[in-house]
Amino acid sequence: MQIHHSIFFFLIQSLCSLFGAQSSPNILVILADDLGYSDLGCYGSEIKTPNLDSLAANGLRFTNFYNTARCWPTRASLLTGYYPQQIRRDTLKQKSGGMRGKRPDWASLAPALLKPAGYRSYHIGKWHIDGTPIASGFDRSYYLKDQSRFFSPTTHYLDDKKLPPVERGTGFYGTIEVANRTIEFLEEHEEKHNDSPFFTYLAFAAPHFPLHALPEDIAKYDKTYTSGWTTIRETRHQRMTKLGFPKVELSPVLPNLGPPYHFPDQLKILGPGEVNRPLPWEKLTNEQKTFQIKKMAIHAAMIDRMDHEIGRIIAHLKKVDRFQNTLILFLSDNGASAEIMVRGDGHDPSAPLGSAATYPCLGPGWSTTANTPFKKHKTWTHEGGISTPLIAHWPKGLAARNKFRHTPAHVIDLFPTFLDLANITPDSPLVSSPGKSLLPVFTGEQKTLHQDLWWSHEGHNAILKDGWKAVSSFKEPWELYHLAKDRSETQNLAKAHPEKLKALVALWNKRADQFIEDSKK
Repeated sequence: MQIHHSIFFFLIQSLCSLFGAQSSPNILVILADDLGYSDLGCYGSEIKTPNLDSLAANGLRFTNFYNTARCWPTRASLLTGYYPQQIRRDTLKQKSGGMRGKRPDWASLAPALLKPAGYRSYHIGKWHIDGTPIASGFDRSYYLKDQSRFFSPTTHYLDDKKLPPVERGTGFYGTIEVANRTIEFLEEHEEKHNDSPFFTYLAFAAPHFPLHALPEDIAKYDKTYTSGWTTIRETRHQRMTKLGFPKVELSPVLPNLGPPYHFPDQLKILGPGEVNRPLPWEKLTNEQKTFQIKKMAIHAAMIDRMDHEIGRIIAHLKKVDRFQNTLILFLSDNGASAEIMVRGDGHDPSAPLGSAATYPCLGPGWSTTANTPFKKHKTWTHEGGISTPLIAHWPKGLAARNKFRHTPAHVIDLFPTFLDLANITPDSPLVSSPGKSLLPVFTGEQKTLHQDLWWSHEGHNAILKDGWKAVSSFKEPWELYHLAKDRSETQNLAKAHPEKLKALVALWNKRADQFIEDSKK
């Protein structure tokens, strides 16, 4: 169901009147990288995330929010409101404009459209979009391009101008630096532009591989994961139910599903402690258990540190009296990653795991746990690959506190939400955006936002309509799940409902053909 923009404007005006807001809200979007669905305390994790938990307790948690299954397509969708294939940012049937092609001119990024409403826009962290931040409409940017070195990046930019490489051992840590830059830009905003609202896009690299963390953060979790990935996964599932999440069955572990890309030579570099399958914990050797326990401790430390830095930013917003009228959105670009590889400066097995000289990755054992209760991982379009937490917090605009929203929604919906908050009606683009504003979902008035949602990435395809999902992994037959009753995809109903599956696959192809045409415009 589509609601006219004037109704959204009336809704915003009513909310502002109710809560006393006199201006457009500030917008802070925080995007984590490779964070699993259950990796936050407020989504069932044992990892300490008090600042994000507080946002959830005083705002909304979405249980059916989706990304595109991969980093760069999600970022393109988030900032444009389009499926990535429509704007040449991901391949489709080998006919689209390229895996990471240049966006069409009609697919502007959010800052360009927010500027006429008086917004100042700031980008901090990862980019992974075509073009550069300042050239794309941001007013300030700290672009941390080097994703292989949390401690000593060789490639980073300030306002599109390259900075010198960071020397190892200087105390630099990427997660802290992007928080520092965020606060720096927001302080400048208060000094020079305090009569304007801001749009801040903070893209952390954590907890993406390599697993690099501060020793004091790792120490907090040294003993947390000794029980192994099976027990931790089951405990998370139980905790989610206690928190009030919809009850779903815990998906089965897929013991033969390893990383999406196989690098046998690189696997050897990591040593005998590494395993590239989610094997039963009791079948691991002591050396393997020790290695895996440490890896998950580092993953947890990276998330813990990210939450701590978010807390610093929240403290700044409170200090300058911006917190009450700032919409904060937190989400992840894809599910947790099963990848195992060695890049950057390589891996020194004699160095402390998690330090700059090492290159551990989470791998499929812990990725399966991070994506609890779902199956599969980043890259796949099963629920484990495309499901993300979404926290929405806005004291002056959201009356709901500690509430869930179960409406299926997608990163394509963030862009139109930004425009509605700013009361912007853009000129009709060459291709209409499939995204829908989340404002009516925020208020709880709208239970259905989309007629259908669609996915495709590297041959992994899916479509969701009326609670039914058709999904296929690369070169494998289509599967059918009734997500309304089986969110964790445990019962494949393809044989039981062949006509339902046929109709969904036909719709997937119809959308795909249209997106191919869109990408040519």
